[in-house]
Amino acid sequence: MPIMMDLPANAALDPVHKSIRVRANAARAFKVFTEGMDSWWPKTHHIGKSPMTRAVMQAGLGGRCYGEQADGTECDWGRIIVWEPPTRFVMAWLIKLEGEAWLPEPDASVCSEVEVVFTPQTDGSTLVELEHRGFERMTSGGAMMRASVNLEGGWGGLMLLFQKEAEETA
Repeated sequence: MPIMMDLPANAALDPVHKSIRVRANAARAFKVFTEGMDSWWPKTHHIGKSPMTRAVMQAGLGGRCYGEQADGTECDWGRIIVWEPPTRFVMAWLIKLEGEAWLPEPDASVCSEVEVVFTPQTDGSTLVELEHRGFERMTSGGAMMRASVNLEGGWGGLMLLFQKEAEETA
């Protein structure tokens, strides 16, 4: 009789990759993506209990990524774990899925992560590459999270909003 091994519910989930060229230098692109996140991040994309009024990414290792909510609360959804301006940052994606509900997950060890790399191009533009990975670490909902962030309204659409803002303000 063969021995059967239990595999994690989210075993072997491929990362989501998105990339876009931005007509701005790497320093500008990095700044708009991070410090200027509120200028392009949709207010509808939040996990707080009331409407989001501002999206914030704090610069530096350990910086919080959070939404300021209309009710005065703050709702964390990320934490900076690598900070290398203007070329790269990585954040723990402190969000979990329970059914269809997107909720805060304070334990980074069971969360996915997002890496964004900014590579200068010879024409003065910047190649911005995003990888959202580690869905298999999630205690539940990893496959659904991966599918959601890979949809048109996920990272692909968000990257277009970022590109528009970075190019308009360059």
